[in-house]
Amino acid sequence: MNTNSIITKTLILLICSFYLQTICGENLYLKDSYTEKTIKDTTVFQKHYKELDKYYSDKKLGSFVENGKTYFRLFAPSAKKVQLCIFNKPEETIGKEYLLVKDENGVWETAVDGELYGKFYGFKILHEGDNQHNPDMPVCVDPYAKAVTTYTTYLNPRRAIVVKDKPYDWENTVCVERDWRDLIIYEMHVRDMTAHKSSGSKYRGSYKGLTEKGIRGGIGYIKSLGVNTVELLPAQEFGNIELPFLDSLDGRLNTWNLYERNHWGYMTSNFFAPCAYYNYSWKELKWNRWIGADGSQINGFKDMVKAFHKEGIAVMMDVVYNHLSEFEIGNLKQIDKEYYFRLDSKGNYLAESGCGNDLKTERPMVRRLIIESILYWMKEYKIDGFRFDLGKLLDWKTIEEIISEARKVNPQVIFTCEPWGGGYDPAGFSKRDWAPWNDQIRNGIKGQNPNDGLGWIFGKWFDNNSPQRIKSYVNGTLVRDSLGLFQRKEHSVNYLESHDDMTFGDFIRIGSKEVDPEKIIKDVDKNAKLSPYQVKLNKLGALFLLTSQGITMISEGQEFARSKVIQPNIFQLDKNKGKIDHNSYNKDNRTNYINYKHAGINKDLVEYYKGLIMLRNNFAAFRRAEYEGISFIDHPQSKFGLSYLLKYKNDKFFVAFNADPKQELEFSLPAGQWEVLVNKNSAGIKPSSVVEGKIKLETTTGMVLKLK
Repeated sequence: MNTNSIITKTLILLICSFYLQTICGENLYLKDSYTEKTIKDTTVFQKHYKELDKYYSDKKLGSFVENGKTYFRLFAPSAKKVQLCIFNKPEETIGKEYLLVKDENGVWETAVDGELYGKFYGFKILHEGDNQHNPDMPVCVDPYAKAVTTYTTYLNPRRAIVVKDKPYDWENTVCVERDWRDLIIYEMHVRDMTAHKSSGSKYRGSYKGLTEKGIRGGIGYIKSLGVNTVELLPAQEFGNIELPFLDSLDGRLNTWNLYERNHWGYMTSNFFAPCAYYNYSWKELKWNRWIGADGSQINGFKDMVKAFHKEGIAVMMDVVYNHLSEFEIGNLKQIDKEYYFRLDSKGNYLAESGCGNDLKTERPMVRRLIIESILYWMKEYKIDGFRFDLGKLLDWKTIEEIISEARKVNPQVIFTCEPWGGGYDPAGFSKRDWAPWNDQIRNGIKGQNPNDGLGWIFGKWFDNNSPQRIKSYVNGTLVRDSLGLFQRKEHSVNYLESHDDMTFGDFIRIGSKEVDPEKIIKDVDKNAKLSPYQVKLNKLGALFLLTSQGITMISEGQEFARSKVIQPNIFQLDKNKGKIDHNSYNKDNRTNYINYKHAGINKDLVEYYKGLIMLRNNFAAFRRAEYEGISFIDHPQSKFGLSYLLKYKNDKFFVAFNADPKQELEFSLPAGQWEVLVNKNSAGIKPSSVVEGKIKLETTTGMVLKLK
């Protein structure tokens, strides 16, 4: 960056700082009061920290109206003084103030005359050692707020909204109750699915755009694939904006995020409020403006869920209960850091999440917050399931109580998770009847990295993989197998791609050695088009994934081998622009947006995915076969030749794979005539031919046959 650019950047930051301080009444560089303290006696602190465990209340929290009064309640046992601030407009810096009274259980409360629906509010909170006359004291957002309005800067000043519980017309749609074995999950980002102009949406990037009918993208496209469940990347209110590039906060200099955005949403601020940004059809997020002030994001989110339910598609939410938005001021970090977070002996945050702060989920009121949030989304928004980010950072008791309470609302509610974070224990989640992501099948089938960690589809063995492990994946990676993980196959979330890391398509582009990851890609359309070898690898992986027992998950665009080529807009400083991205969390641009032109370019692969999904949906054998109903046949010529006879009720299938990159393989068929449902070219439920005796498979291909 040249000197003029740095000077310009500095001036912009100073202007923004002044704006926030004068207009919003909040200091841009406000320090956490706890981090400014020097705790001289760690023994005293540790004793106080442990004593906080005793606090618990079952009082209703947040804001609500009863008998002509509006009540406000906040749990903050360490606070010394709490003041309610009520505003007529979110941009107001001075509002009506009311003192709250603390009860013996750490709950602060007050009641204000009148039904204050639509008013904006927050809390000023004093802790030991704070200056009560500090003009820059932040206004903290209510953690139980059902809707919030946010000023779009990285500190995310927010105002909670007093929300009236209005009747909503669900048009007789209900929560989806589906056996986990039948799930085909499509992991997707609300904005990505229609933000690109190729989607044809009038409301690009919004809840409404996602459910718009008669367009190329959105719900119509998702339905056409045949998936029965969507998993939304985080859509609870979150910190959209990160620390300005080359700016610092609390000693952290932003050298990593040129885009100054958190596009994926893994920086939650409010666990009960839907994301306001997705309620608007904007080409890009605008800095320094209030969004969500009318609260219409509530019905916007409900309209989206209802539209999916009308199509018989379940809706899951990706939720982040292990940490909070990292940089913003005015959330639980200022409300009661000592209660809500895991701290070291000096009062500093512990951060196994890698995101600056870890919630102390083992505390009774944090556990209550999480459980009540889950139940609220199920009851108020008819959400059918949840995927937990870094699930191992939650304590086991909380994990057990979450699923127990949720099943009282919907016995088939879906719970999946990343079984890592504070350790790695997929088996532990399975014992508690959760379904963890199966990174074993991911790494075994495609590999761990495309440079020197290729997997089975490339004719390689990554790490401890072997023919025996591949067979175990077919059966759901069960504990009865060596190195197995799960008590039941429906606990295994089988996947080859997620939002994290590079896409499956890009993994193959690089792993095939046909694309140089250091090369600048100038023609994204040409890069998107798969070579014949890349098509074979994509199809082989998809075939294995969709014929294996367990839950199936594919990521948005996986069906056309989506490529994430860094496409900066105003951020021309990115030295990696034009290269394939392996971590696109910060790019609210064409790097992440689904380009439906590319789905057309690789239409053959899209149709193959559709055919495999149809096969899985129509034949229960690929979802519900018993362990004993799968009989493997070792190939005499190659360890990369795999076949098995699959029996379920009156159906018999023969599934064969040739992952050997060097030789064609011949497979002997059991007696009878066999209809070919899947071959190297096509997949579906209608036979393309009938064979008997033997079949030959080219390198890197597979087949599925059904006994006639």
